[in-house]
Amino acid sequence: MNKLIKISLVLAAVVVGCSAPKVSEVKSSLQIPEQYQAQADTSNSAIKPYRMLFNDPKLVSLIDIALKNNQELQHALQEIEIARNEVRARKGELLPAVGIGAAAEVEKVGKFTSQGAGDESTDILPGKRVPEDLTDYSLGLRASWEVDVWKKLRSAKKAALSRYLAEVEGKNFVITNLVAEVAERYYELQALDAQLAIIDANVALQENALEIVKVQKEAARATALAVEKFAAEVAGSQQRAFFVKQQITETENELNFLLGRFPQPIERSKIDFLTIEPLSIQTGLPSQLLENRPDVRQRELEVTATRFDVKAAKAAFYPRLDIGGAIGFQSFRTASLITFPESLFYNLGADLAAPLINRNALKAAFNSANSRQLQALIEYDQTLLRAFVEVANQKAKIENLANGFSRQLEQVNALNRAIDASNELFKSARVDYFEVLMTQRDALEAKLELVETKQQVLTASIIMYRDLGGGWR
Repeated sequence: MNKLIKISLVLAAVVVGCSAPKVSEVKSSLQIPEQYQAQADTSNSAIKPYRMLFNDPKLVSLIDIALKNNQELQHALQEIEIARNEVRARKGELLPAVGIGAAAEVEKVGKFTSQGAGDESTDILPGKRVPEDLTDYSLGLRASWEVDVWKKLRSAKKAALSRYLAEVEGKNFVITNLVAEVAERYYELQALDAQLAIIDANVALQENALEIVKVQKEAARATALAVEKFAAEVAGSQQRAFFVKQQITETENELNFLLGRFPQPIERSKIDFLTIEPLSIQTGLPSQLLENRPDVRQRELEVTATRFDVKAAKAAFYPRLDIGGAIGFQSFRTASLITFPESLFYNLGADLAAPLINRNALKAAFNSANSRQLQALIEYDQTLLRAFVEVANQKAKIENLANGFSRQLEQVNALNRAIDASNELFKSARVDYFEVLMTQRDALEAKLELVETKQQVLTASIIMYRDLGGGWR
């Protein structure tokens, strides 16, 4: 009769377990527009390592140092290690848990119990009654194993594996941003060097003009006002040079922070900044963008992980099968503990149970897992959309900046000629000092803006390389 009741309970548990909620598959609703599908150039610069793309050996050396010492990257590596350990833990749950143990205890039962009454009339050894304080010693192996019938544990392991791979892609994303940021700061330093050189050259030009106007004042061809105006212009340019020097110091220290080291001078190539060629970037096909961008791949793996989470949450509604057993030696005295076969004991059993009443916790866990799956998919769509927007913006920016730079270069060349002309005319008193000052000031501003535009051109090409997913290979 008891056996029949147990069978009925097991069948009821199975029926209840089979009423688990259905898992709904979710898919991205984003469709890549046709204009992005048709590309004449199928090559993608992101597949090139940064060593092949940057031709400045000092910049490459700085990137190498950053990849070795950067704290954010080191933090990402530890996240990978944590995720790897999580995978190991989930793999371990699939295997039986086996342990060895020893125990010793003493027991006294009440006389007015069935066990106590039985012990008083029972010999534990021939001619010796069961003692009132009965000791018990045991030594043996014990094992337990949850049989993964419904793939709950395997789904949890696959979710952990997907998250581990996502952390790897997260590390690659950190590398991509780090390479781009080091290159940006490096070219920013070179741009500041160029601006400082322009200001110093302008100061020398202004000082020369100041000496001329002083001579003219002595010859009564210029006034004290002209002298003071030229002197003020020289002082203003010198003050501007100190401001640029402070920017150089701060930029060097920002770069040192990325390199994971204390403030120190940054060695950089001495080259005409305006002659540096920007990176030659090809965008390739949208499918290549999906393959190369680590953040997109990371989000995709996170979606995969949440899908396995949902499957594991659903499997929790089904009956759980546990198998357990033990084998070893047991005796009431240590002298006979290791006695075979008298002290040998073993047991083996199985337990099958399913949630029957009050399954709110399981339903809540399933609903939360399903919501996290939807969240992960939304984040994937958002990251994918952002990737295409960033590439489109940078592509247009590179083209517009290149056109703007060529026009600014024409402006600077014209102003340089105007400076020469104004100086000659000023010497012959054919123009006043105000026109000379304004011409020099306009030329200085134009040259500084030209350097800034050149820096923006270089930065735009670096950001395009980053947005395409380059730098981590």
